[in-house]
Amino acid sequence: MSIWRTVSAVAWSFLGVRKASEFDKDIAQTSLLHIIAVGFIAIAVFVGGLIVLVNWVVAR
Repeated sequence: MSIWRTVSAVAWSFLGVRKASEFDKDIAQTSLLHIIAVGFIAIAVFVGGLIVLVNWVVAR
């Protein structure tokens, strides 16, 4: 159960592409709590990045 495996699983979920066999491995090898935590962090980084991008575009 690696944190990098969890980050990878969440990243692939954001993209929406994943083999069914790899998805099954992710479910079997990762903790639900870790997936939720990494998911919230990923959402915060994504929203923060969008805010920075919009502020940068508007400032130009």
